[in-house]
Parts: sequence; structure tokens; C-alpha cells
Amino acid sequence: MHDIVDTAVAAGSFKTLVAAVQAAGLVETLKGAGPFTVFAPSDDAFAKLPDGTVADLVKPENKAKLAAILTLHVMSGKVAAADVAGQKLTPASVNGELLHVDGTNGVTVNGAKVVTADIACTNGVIHVIDTVLLPTA
Repeated sequence: MHDIVDTAVAAGSFKTLVAAVQAAGLVETLKGAGPFTVFAPSDDAFAKLPDGTVADLVKPENKAKLAAILTLHVMSGKVAAADVAGQKLTPASVNGELLHVDGTNGVTVNGAKVVTADIACTNGVIHVIDTVLLPTA
């Protein structure tokens, strides 16, 4: 079993996310002890953003904005899909913004559907989502 970053790299379907995490300087954080719960947008989710969005976000001058977007996808603690089944919760993300987790019909986070849940990592868990979450502020 690997940590969150190495698991995402090995999966091969998170190339954009991994590049963004590197550009934002968050690799060491997500290799840390955790535990973390990561709502990981797939490459397909990033592809749904307007053309040029990702290329713009990974520019050095947008590092803080990129970090704010990425940390919206991370919660402290390890939360499995079964932990939210049948519930509506509003836990805080690492960036401080509340997430709206709905486990009443599958699991959604801020409207993004969890398409693959409970990918175990040494320092937490990854849930794959179909849409990139964007901060409201």
C-alpha cells in the first residue's frame, strides 16, 4: 500500500491532479502522516473545466489559487463511504470551506459524484469524483 500521492500516481488516471499538486507545492503535505480524506478529481473531471483553465492554474503566479482549489478536495481524518451512508454532513475542508457531503443516494460532495470510493492509502483514503470542486469565495 502507498501514500496518497504515490497511489494517485500509480493509478494513472490522475495525471492532471498529480501535476497540480506538484505545482501547488502540496506533495510533501499529502505524503505526510495524515490521515487525510481526498476527493480526487479524475483526469476526465479536469477535462470538463473550460479550455485553458488547468494550464492557467499551474502557472507560478497562480500557486495560491491552485492550492486553495486543491485543499478544498482534502479533509483531515479518514472518512470511508460507509461512514457517511444515509447522512448529509458539512465537514470542513483543509482550506476551511465547508463541504456538503450527501450520502443519501450514493455519495456526492458539493454536487460532485463519488465514482470510486474507499481507495485505501497508508495515510488516508481517496474517493474519486467526477467534477473538480471550486471554492465559493
